[in-house]
Amino acid sequence: MTAATTALATADWRRRVFGLYADVRERAVAESPEAAHALWRTGRDELFRVHPASALPEQARSSFRGLAVAPYDPAFRFEAILDDDGAGELMEVATGTDGVVPFHRLGTLLLPGLGGLALWKLGSYGGGLFLPVRDATAGRPGGTYGGGRYVLDTIKGAHLGEGRAPGSLVVDLNFAYNPSCAYDEEWACPLPGPGNRLLDEAPVGELYRAY
Repeated sequence: MTAATTALATADWRRRVFGLYADVRERAVAESPEAAHALWRTGRDELFRVHPASALPEQARSSFRGLAVAPYDPAFRFEAILDDDGAGELMEVATGTDGVVPFHRLGTLLLPGLGGLALWKLGSYGGGLFLPVRDATAGRPGGTYGGGRYVLDTIKGAHLGEGRAPGSLVVDLNFAYNPSCAYDEEWACPLPGPGNRLLDEAPVGELYRAY
């Protein structure tokens, strides 16, 4: 594809992801988080299968039968309140395509029974909340991607909404998904640092499979 065609395809991909997550948030309220998760799985499978901006290599798309996603487990859904632990920390991520990408830590989201995860704000154009995670299943056979996964990336549409308590966010690890570099090394992806690593297993969300 030409550069212009690629840019248009990427813009359409993001538009569709924003729409998918809007439907997910609505379905979670109207029905259940589990029903919303089923919608999310179906929507992402369709995008990865047919969309020109899919991160799947073209040769893998003809045999693609769906992303590897664990069954929904409500024990891994949290409505986490942000505290100021670590707030102000700067994380600079060097990439091969976008230069050095700065993130500013807003604080920590506590997940009872699992630990805390740093919540970041993208420090360049557009802002956006960023919540990556790496847990004890990372890199294990049948586990999750070794580099970690994303739960929230609001500048690209991945947002599960606010919790019921003021200042809280829905952090549902069942919606954790692989960064694009898990499918194709040509993509540049910021990965979880020390503040976004869980010692315990979170065997939900998207698992790792070579395509």
